[in-house]
Amino acid sequence: MANISSILDKSFEGKEFAELADAPVSALQGVSEADSAALKSALGISTIRDLATNKFVLWAQAINNLAPKK
Repeated sequence: MANISSILDKSFEGKEFAELADAPVSALQGVSEADSAALKSALGISTIRDLATNKFVLWAQAINNLAPKK
């Protein structure tokens, strides 16, 4: 990833990866506070680390990786 700041909310640019992993999902550019609250309510996801390690996300990634490419 060439420029990590291009995927982060401005207030999280320049943070260390360890800090970003524990940042709220809304630290990702395009994820609103409302989106973040919905993820928390529906799937118990509060942080970027939670999102990255969520079993449903991992299952979806596995299916996608094994599916024939379009």
